Amino acid sequence: MTRTPDQRLLPRGELATDVLPAAARLLGCTIEADTPDGPVAVRLVEVEAYRGADDPASHSFRGRTPRNEVMFGPPGFLYVYFVYGMHFCANVTCLDDGDAGAVLLRAGEVTSDLGVARARRPTARRDPDLARGPARLASLLGLGREHNGVDVTDPASPVRLLAGPPVDPAAIRSGPRVGVVAAAELPWRFWLDGSPAVSVYRPAKARDRSVTSRSK
Repeated sequence: MTRTPDQRLLPRGELATDVLPAAARLLGCTIEADTPDGPVAVRLVEVEAYRGADDPASHSFRGRTPRNEVMFGPPGFLYVYFVYGMHFCANVTCLDDGDAGAVLLRAGEVTSDLGVARARRPTARRDPDLARGPARLASLLGLGREHNGVDVTDPASPVRLLAGPPVDPAAIRSGPRVGVVAAAELPWRFWLDGSPAVSVYRPAKARDRSVTSRSK
């Protein structure tokens, strides 16, 4: 896969910060993965922040469990989970080791071979839809349970996070989170203004408590 001169692995230290600056930092970065069809890369254009004990929408709100262990650090690892019994979503951990926090990867623009991406997501009607939404993004990159805990700052990793050129702060927008009921009003979703790959905002409706939450 060809990389531009300004692309490098994002250092772990740049993610050892609170979830909000970490989320903004991830915008414009590229996440690339080795798939059975070939390498696939997307430039992140939409993300969503989730903290720990003070964020009731977070998977880590009630403490450490075998499921959310990765969220408690160190930063720079994938937290991948299965939702609604249908698909996977992927997050990148942040904050210091021991403090729970992660950023959901919500949408991206394909920067690798479009032929490979289209073959992996044949139901996408348009190229901006290939990684539009967290489930589609994870599917395109081939992320599953086996990627939970993968270090995206390691050059030998099957999934890698690359720093992109600086994003103009004026191009970053923020608003309510998607698909959560608790603390949904927090403006912790960040996106790049004007990108056609940004998902459509739909406020969540209360679900039966027996159904698995989409929160992180």
